[in-house]
Amino acid sequence: MNQSGTHDRLLNAAEQLFAEHGIGATSLRAITSGASANLASVHYHFGSKEALIEAVFARRLEPLNRERCRLLDAEEAAAGGEPSIESIVNAFVAPAMRLAYKPAGGGEHFMLLIGRLYSEPGDLAIRITEQFGEVFQRFTSALSRGLPHLSRTDLLWRFLFMVGSFSMPLMGRHFIPRRTGGLCDPSDVENNIRRLVAFLAAGLRAAAPNGVKT
Repeated sequence: MNQSGTHDRLLNAAEQLFAEHGIGATSLRAITSGASANLASVHYHFGSKEALIEAVFARRLEPLNRERCRLLDAEEAAAGGEPSIESIVNAFVAPAMRLAYKPAGGGEHFMLLIGRLYSEPGDLAIRITEQFGEVFQRFTSALSRGLPHLSRTDLLWRFLFMVGSFSMPLMGRHFIPRRTGGLCDPSDVENNIRRLVAFLAAGLRAAAPNGVKT
């Protein structure tokens, strides 16, 4: 048996089934059937369903977050440690947008899976989002240097708003063209990155709201 091939088939089947049916609703038997494997292979390669779930996310998140940090490093080096807000935002959103519309590599299934993650019961979302720890620190620190008028609380909220704001272009590839009469094309990735960066940078720079306790 090709052990490497079985490992990848299990990840591919799990990712697709989790995205289509939900993580909790997908059984190991369904995954092994989709991967043309047996239950013993899950335990051999991953040890448990929980470890398989985490491996599915890590396979996409680790390279995604490495690319985000690489782009931020490049922007900071080019700007003497003071990149523009647009550059910081671009380093964060562009890799995810490109992954979502990558012809190969499972981007569509993975983005649907990310959307399902936060509706799963238990602490799964907390465990998975721990994989964003370095990215969270790097990007909030970079933004704080460029947005000194914001309190720490407002900065963190705006970062979270930024994370949430691009769920629609990431996951709405079928809904958006229909809803906009074809005017908005989610697959126009590079132009949509520019649109999103301009929108988010303006929101991040906005004055702190009046009357909000921080």
